[in-house]
Amino acid sequence: MTQGLCILGSTGSIGQNCLRVVDSLPDRFHVAALSAGKNIDVLASQVVKYHPRIVVVSARDYRDPLRERLKRAGYNRRVRISFGVEGQVEAATHSAVDFVVSAAHGTTGLVATYQAVCHGKRLGLANKETLVAAGELVMAAAARKGIEVLPIDSEHCAVHQCRRAGEGKEVQRIVLTASGGPFLQTPLRDFDAITAEQALKHPVWRMGGRITIDSATLVNKGLEIIEAHWLFGVAPGQIDVVIHPESIIHSMVEFVDGSVMAQLGVPDMRIPIQYALTYPDRLGITEKGLVLDLIAARRLHFVRPDTRRFPSLNLAREALAQGGIMPCVLNAADEVAVEAFLNKRLRFSSIPRLIEEVMGQMHAYGPANSLEDVLAGDQEARRRAEQVIEEILP
Repeated sequence: MTQGLCILGSTGSIGQNCLRVVDSLPDRFHVAALSAGKNIDVLASQVVKYHPRIVVVSARDYRDPLRERLKRAGYNRRVRISFGVEGQVEAATHSAVDFVVSAAHGTTGLVATYQAVCHGKRLGLANKETLVAAGELVMAAAARKGIEVLPIDSEHCAVHQCRRAGEGKEVQRIVLTASGGPFLQTPLRDFDAITAEQALKHPVWRMGGRITIDSATLVNKGLEIIEAHWLFGVAPGQIDVVIHPESIIHSMVEFVDGSVMAQLGVPDMRIPIQYALTYPDRLGITEKGLVLDLIAARRLHFVRPDTRRFPSLNLAREALAQGGIMPCVLNAADEVAVEAFLNKRLRFSSIPRLIEEVMGQMHAYGPANSLEDVLAGDQEARRRAEQVIEEILP
């Protein structure tokens, strides 16, 4: 019997790669639910191909356009079309769903992801923001239900694999690798002039807009430090970051006896997606181009990140140290900053300055004892970030 999948963020890069993995494993999975935002054309083609029971769009206004596209495609199967957060929750907790892939942009799928865990669904986590904003709540719910949160993010998937070499108490240190993005060698004095077009040209990965910019600022690695803390139960001081431009080693785990386990692979998201979906099994991958050629790779390089160039790493550590709502504030301010940069309302160099300003304003904000607290803090951080853009930063 095949497992029913719900994919939150099915039209994004992770969602589409997840469906490619499903195509390669038809005896193990079927698509029970799809959720997307505004990309109705791609979503309609996915519905026609995979026949989900329920499909979710971001807002009510997109339901009729989706129905019209399905009608034009000659699709006459019954499918429930829902929308918004309530629709996402309905999809993620549907009785036909066994496994939820959380790949929605930012905190868009946070509520649905949390509810999926509370309903005992297996979870493949492909976005960092869920655990950054609400890590304590999500992991506590997973512990109550006795389910494991399986990371799809390549770095944390690598850590998950390396940790299988020993027990949790034997882990001395986690080392997250970072490509360094497109501006690893760019003089700091030139950061003010960096354009969105330049920042979106990642040297290794092909990803969505926000994560590509986050890779350029190394905010993504700061978020990954916070995520690793919650996923693997290690202290923040046990999590390091190293720049590895080739992106062949995806992360490493150092054990107390000095042994270091590293997970190597070509930089392709189908590998960590399949690992999470089929865990604890390992299945062969038949897709071309997914076999690592170490001879072709030749040399691997490692350098420490320059926190003057990438101050967001220290901001993330500060947010994790403060705890409470602060990691959520960090994430929300960054999301607003990235959107403003892409829309030419904010300089590239001002992204970490905006995050730092909003964190400073909200250092005494309330706790994060519930999902409602997290969502309220998220909205307040976004409001303040917009205010900072208008009144303080260029």
